[in-house]
Amino acid sequence: MDPQQTMGAPDLEDVEKNKAMAILSYIIFFIPLIAARESKFALYHANQGLVLFLAAVVINIVGGIVPFIGWFIILPFGWIAVVILAIIGIINASKGLMKPLPLIGGITIIK
Repeated sequence: MDPQQTMGAPDLEDVEKNKAMAILSYIIFFIPLIAARESKFALYHANQGLVLFLAAVVINIVGGIVPFIGWFIILPFGWIAVVILAIIGIINASKGLMKPLPLIGGITIIK
């Protein structure tokens, strides 16, 4: 099944009006929560950005605590994964898609 269908097709007017906010969600997730609270599209991407931010926090904590493996494997590869997921999210937002991110996209914090 197409992920676009499972999330519901976004309103095209909402997408065009809030595309910049959705892209910004992957850099600073809380700005769209304040500026575009009425937009389903922006809030969806703000949720994805928040989950990505929390994943980055977990990677930093675990990678900083675990000696050697954390420092030389978890931190570098974790950050590479976070950057790749952010790029995927930015691309999806710029295309007007409400497509979940791989691995972490199914987590919903903001409703």
